[in-house]
Amino acid sequence: MWKKRVLALIILLIGAGLVFFVFKSEPKLNKNFATASSFFKNHPFRLGLDLSGGSHLIYKADISQVPAGQVSDSMNALRDVIERRVNLFGVSEPVVQVQNGGFISGSTDEKLIVDLPGVTDVEKATEMIGQTPLLEFKTEAPAGTPQQATVDKNGKITLNANLGPQFVSTELTGRYLKKATLEFDQNTREPKVGLQFDATGTKLFDQITKDNVGKIVAIYLDGAPISTPVVREEITGGTAEISGSFTPTEAKQLVGRLNSGALPVPITLLSRQTIGAILGSNAVHAGVKASIIGFLIIALFLILWYRLPGLIAVLALSIYVSIILALFKLIPVTLSAAGMAGFIISIGIAVDANVLIFERVKEELRSGRTISDAVAAGFSRAWFSIRDSNISSIITAIILFSFGTSLIKGFALTLGMGVLVSMLSAITITRIFLYTIEFVGEGKVARFLFSSGLSK
Repeated sequence: MWKKRVLALIILLIGAGLVFFVFKSEPKLNKNFATASSFFKNHPFRLGLDLSGGSHLIYKADISQVPAGQVSDSMNALRDVIERRVNLFGVSEPVVQVQNGGFISGSTDEKLIVDLPGVTDVEKATEMIGQTPLLEFKTEAPAGTPQQATVDKNGKITLNANLGPQFVSTELTGRYLKKATLEFDQNTREPKVGLQFDATGTKLFDQITKDNVGKIVAIYLDGAPISTPVVREEITGGTAEISGSFTPTEAKQLVGRLNSGALPVPITLLSRQTIGAILGSNAVHAGVKASIIGFLIIALFLILWYRLPGLIAVLALSIYVSIILALFKLIPVTLSAAGMAGFIISIGIAVDANVLIFERVKEELRSGRTISDAVAAGFSRAWFSIRDSNISSIITAIILFSFGTSLIKGFALTLGMGVLVSMLSAITITRIFLYTIEFVGEGKVARFLFSSGLSK
């Protein structure tokens, strides 16, 4: 018996520690958050767009030139590229999702939804997402190529013979770029950009350098030359460098833009919306208020109806809440209004498991069993019903998470996590606490404490 009591004490201490962690790591709850350690500062709740405010952008993708069988792959590639670009902002938990045009074959109504929590500068976000860096490698034009010319306001034509060699485009573009890296010259410490091509790009670059030894191979970005190196010898391995008068910030930005890649399909901004922080704050307060009121009503019902087991269930439920909130912070999980709804529903599922157990215990007591035997039999017989109902809930959450939109995924994730943790709290924690209570005899007081409802 003493081993179970020690285990119950350990569970209580763990629960208290989790409550302390949730409180200490939340700036809105902890008045001394400014002096808290970095561990606590790095684990606040992550709130979704509807709770924290931010930008909501809707893009239309032009897939008219994409073969019907490649639409899905092209849209997924578009989503991946936009996600990489958004991550350059340092946005906390952005959501980028594809909204399919439907089941109509050949439909061109494909949209991309971009949610940027905490980003209120919509103009900057739109500009960064829409940028498509065009990286080109050009070689010197062959002899006899017409020279470039300019026409002044008087109509006089002047050949630009003093502009140096002219360049023509090659097949090698940023499309074949595998990755770009920020590097520094070992001697001058000047920043430069290293390029690594994929298999096709490697072959193209090898051939270009082989055919242009002693000549200039110019590197153009967005139509402007940024580097004009002279090829000394054939370069193999598919690597190149871009050097010039870069600042570290400019070089870093160029690396980010090159790594983000070119868009696989053109996109057009359909609408943009800014959700204010005040609206999000009101939603958070409403959700927290609903959670507290719901928890208090459930706790009152359990204690009044199931008495001592109900009180223990409330204690186990409190530990369950602290566990799930700590998991939301540590994983971390981005909480939206739908996610909070999933969490609240999971509390109800946890209560349902306790109700099944206590009703079974009541039936065993009525059949003439002792309290200890009734508790053991109640848990044993209720387990199968709890297992089946929770498994069905978990399967539902998995299906919703796999096929739903981001809003539904948030609901499914918190619901699934809540169901898993509730099984631990209802079956394990409640059982341990009940087994730690030592009863002497089968007196009326003990029977009353384990009765329920209006029975004595």
